Amino acid sequence: MVIIGDHKQIVIPHLNRTKHDPARLSGVRLLHTHLENQPINDEDLMDLIFLRLDSIEVLTVSAQGFPISYSCAHILPTGGKNNLYEVYPLCPWDKVNFNPLATAKNLEKELERISKSASPTIREKHALLISVSTESKKVQENSLKELEALAKTAGLKVSGYFIQRVQKINPSHILGKGKLAELEIIALQKGASILIFDCELSPSQLRNLTNITERKVIDRTQLILDIFAQHAKSKAGQLQVEMAQLKYTLPRLIKQNRAFSRLAGGIGGRGPGETKLEIDRRKIRERINKIKKELDKIKRQRQTARNLRERSQIPIVALVGYTNVGKSTLLNTLTQSKVLVADKLFATLDPTSKRMRYPKNKEIIFTDTVGFIAHLPNDLKQAFSATLEELRPANLLLHVADASHPQLENQINAVKEILKELNLEDKTTLLILNKWDKLTADQQQQLKNKYPSAFPTSALNKFGLDRLTQEILKKLF
Repeated sequence: MVIIGDHKQIVIPHLNRTKHDPARLSGVRLLHTHLENQPINDEDLMDLIFLRLDSIEVLTVSAQGFPISYSCAHILPTGGKNNLYEVYPLCPWDKVNFNPLATAKNLEKELERISKSASPTIREKHALLISVSTESKKVQENSLKELEALAKTAGLKVSGYFIQRVQKINPSHILGKGKLAELEIIALQKGASILIFDCELSPSQLRNLTNITERKVIDRTQLILDIFAQHAKSKAGQLQVEMAQLKYTLPRLIKQNRAFSRLAGGIGGRGPGETKLEIDRRKIRERINKIKKELDKIKRQRQTARNLRERSQIPIVALVGYTNVGKSTLLNTLTQSKVLVADKLFATLDPTSKRMRYPKNKEIIFTDTVGFIAHLPNDLKQAFSATLEELRPANLLLHVADASHPQLENQINAVKEILKELNLEDKTTLLILNKWDKLTADQQQQLKNKYPSAFPTSALNKFGLDRLTQEILKKLF
């Protein structure tokens, strides 16, 4: 391939790759000229890293077009953050002592060795988790633990972590180019094909990042949406997830490359004269409106069902809480039923209601709802408003928390914050400290002191459920 530029730069076209392994080089070496006697520069090194070139080589030429000197560079697979590549100094063009083919072959062998030790399973499912934040390192590490749980729930293998504390987030690329280069080398070493950012990337940040790296770039919101899409079983759940995905996608639809063409015919802004991008946007808006009408219909149907329950005057108890704290297990134990239970985040998306009879003709309807999570995307909150409406008529909320989780307090506060946003903070609520059996005696005592009115339980072995049941009956009758 021959690329022609001007005296300032060359524009590298999209490379049609034959190798797609994220732990391998591209199979392309770039030899180009510098019109002044200058060595390899920063732009060359960025191309080397982000295009995963086998090597980048520079031939300096005189004003008459004769070769003067030669320099080259290649990635260092085992280099640390301050040693990402090796640059060979300028030498006379006819005394070059560099074998690009042998060097690329050796680099491939070393990358394969490193990636196999770091990622022994299928590489295309491997992700590098990235935190770029103004928060403390400890806060970032805790947040990455939750992101790791989300990634595993989505079926991904986590191959590494990248933490960068900054004073100010870069509005265009989230990180400076130097750190992005370091990140790319780490992803190459780990064999990670997916970069997951522990935040919500703006449309411009996502666009700029995908223009720099050929790895798939997603953010926390996309990851959660993917999990919801996997777990949505009912028609309502699937529509709610699709609505959230479309709302997220709409502002992020971008023109992918210069080959993006207009459809033939027509003049004006609509119909045949629209660009493919405009058509995609219009179709998404139309689909959003259609889904909204269907969800409104489901909302009315659920409201009718709630009205019937209210007329029956049977009290309703709704289980709320952070995701994967054991709400469904507790519902099963309290009602002797078999709602789906899985050790995954967001295993339950659709509301499940079960009726339970007690002595003296007392009846209660228990409702399990979707789990909460910190920084729940707004589009998901809006899309699942029909589901969360199930909380509104509840006579009592059971706020279930995982007593054994290291971020217990933060999770409790996150749920309280979401209940406040839903204007449900004044509902009568019992705090349930589930998974109590996983704690030591000292840990149990500390939590009793911190949450004296809470109810310690273990839904699996039924510990504390008699006392909890008595309190529920006392509150309702």
